[in-house]
Amino acid sequence: MLKGNEIKQLIPQREPFIMVDEIEASDDTHAVTALTVRSDNYFMLPDGTISETCLIEHIAQSCSALMGCLALDQHLANPPVGLIGEVKHFECHRRPQVNEKVCTTIEFGFTFGDVTIATGESRIGEELIAKAQLKIFVQQ
Repeated sequence: MLKGNEIKQLIPQREPFIMVDEIEASDDTHAVTALTVRSDNYFMLPDGTISETCLIEHIAQSCSALMGCLALDQHLANPPVGLIGEVKHFECHRRPQVNEKVCTTIEFGFTFGDVTIATGESRIGEELIAKAQLKIFVQQ
């Protein structure tokens, strides 16, 4: 499990835009990440929930964290930077509230050149709260 400063070595984002607190597991094509929603989250709404945009960003940063883990495994000096090219099939069933822990499973699918298709599903406990497919352009 990776947390805190270890996460900062894997993703390009910095506070207040870091939307991944932990990497619970990863392999060559999958990762499980987590975000505990805090009241000072940049994407906090007045009703005490985070926006749908935050969920998309969390899924995207989870993809970035997996790319960072793969770069570490390959002993690369710097992890690649991924840019969202497209978001497809986004569904939000509910927005997380303060103190809830969002766990996201990422899967890398088809890759062609510098483009990777990734899917992500976010849950709170067993409840599916969001999912999306992302097209990510990877800069080495």
